[in-house]
Amino acid sequence: MHQKFMDEAIKEAEISLSEGGIPIGAVIAKDNEIISRGHNRLIQKNSVILHGEMDAIENAKGLNYDDYRKCTLYTTLSPCPMCSGAVLLYNIPKVVIGDNKTLMGAERLLEDNGVEVIVLNDSRCKELFDRFVKQNPGVWEKELAKVGNTTELK
Repeated sequence: MHQKFMDEAIKEAEISLSEGGIPIGAVIAKDNEIISRGHNRLIQKNSVILHGEMDAIENAKGLNYDDYRKCTLYTTLSPCPMCSGAVLLYNIPKVVIGDNKTLMGAERLLEDNGVEVIVLNDSRCKELFDRFVKQNPGVWEKELAKVGNTTELK
């Protein structure tokens, strides 16, 4: 079941890449259906907050507390502290991560606050991101420098 939704998050990451952006994608599922999609738009929108997870949460407008409590966030890369904070704020109880070997985000923050974290170690997520970094030298490092590298790049 998780793979079906991760496949869709990867499609979102590929959309970001096709737009010239960082290939990170996310979907939010509720009751075994995708209710929201998003992808990283930092470069495309010259934004400081439009990470894939934030984009998916923004696109899930109209949900109430009970709805969020039934959702799972699927993301291709381990969520940063900002995105993890949004997961906590909206009471999303489960996060499924495609890859956390490339970058370790704030998974412990999520777990310490009762969020179930599942890591799939999906090689497609890592390969997509690694290809972007190789083809765009310095872009990812520039983004990390903006936030003082609050996550650990591996």
